[in-house]
Amino acid sequence: MNRNWSERCAVLLVLALTVLPAAQAGEVLDGVKSREQLRCGVSEGIPGFSERDAEGRWRGLDVDFCRAVAAAVLGDADKVELVPLRASTRFPALQSRKVDLLLRNTTWTLTREAVLKVQFPGILFYDGQGFMVRAEDGIDSLADLNGASVCVEKGTTHQRNLTTYFEVQGWSVEPLVIDSAPDAAAAFFAGRCRAYTSDAGQLAAMRSLAQKDPQTYPILPERISREPLSAVVWGGDPEWTTVVRWVLNVLILAEEYGITAENLKTVLARNRNLLVLRTEDERGIIARSLEIEPGWGIRAVQAVGNYGEIYERHLGRDSPLKIDRGLNRLWTEGGLHYVPPID
Repeated sequence: MNRNWSERCAVLLVLALTVLPAAQAGEVLDGVKSREQLRCGVSEGIPGFSERDAEGRWRGLDVDFCRAVAAAVLGDADKVELVPLRASTRFPALQSRKVDLLLRNTTWTLTREAVLKVQFPGILFYDGQGFMVRAEDGIDSLADLNGASVCVEKGTTHQRNLTTYFEVQGWSVEPLVIDSAPDAAAAFFAGRCRAYTSDAGQLAAMRSLAQKDPQTYPILPERISREPLSAVVWGGDPEWTTVVRWVLNVLILAEEYGITAENLKTVLARNRNLLVLRTEDERGIIARSLEIEPGWGIRAVQAVGNYGEIYERHLGRDSPLKIDRGLNRLWTEGGLHYVPPID
């Protein structure tokens, strides 16, 4: 980094603070800090994303991101309340402030952003809508599902995608709409429908609950939609949106820089942490503008590790699911995860 440029940047930021009114935390951020607890809406139980283990502890990618935000904002990753929600109740829960942050396999769409007045701070998981079938039925492609019944979860984008795609192809389909993801998967396993459609990652997760050889329930290779699964916040608090967005960005940047929960202290001791390679004044200005304590990025990484660590732990090579990262790799490795510059 050019030192003169850095100093000029710091001067400009200081001048901005002297001209602009003091930053005020928004309604949601204020609420989180005053109650000293972050309430996150999660699924009722999707392996790898959010589920309770045998001891009743919540685990998963969505859970760890909630903990990272709590560590950044409150200084403690355990100051969270995880609220299980069905797809059909997730947005009312967010809009009524029952939850501060929605982390429930939710696709970023224009309709949701414009009509429901919610914001999508950043994409946690890139996915696409797929179909799981039974190997014994000999279904090799979507064309083989013409006229078939297909299980689909209520209150998701999958229901409309399903009917639209089959109509465009000139095929017929009989959607069996079910209230929750676990119930939809159970209906499929019980033989009530010939296929189960959802995000491909969720299909792999629900397949693990069947406790059978994955080849028993293949996931067809076709994808009928793009499903960027994002964190979601109420649209009336832009300060909160910015905080959540940059906690995610820092986790991605940490992976890009090779910073892990294990080596973070060493990196800090050597003063080579690219996440905080700026003056104390600059770091203070950024933290005050975010209305949180300095060191927020370090606290997030310390709590859960970088994005790659979270992914591999819950969805990838270190998990029972073994879902290839694919589009969820860093941009430097052929994926889509790419962070805007900090300066």
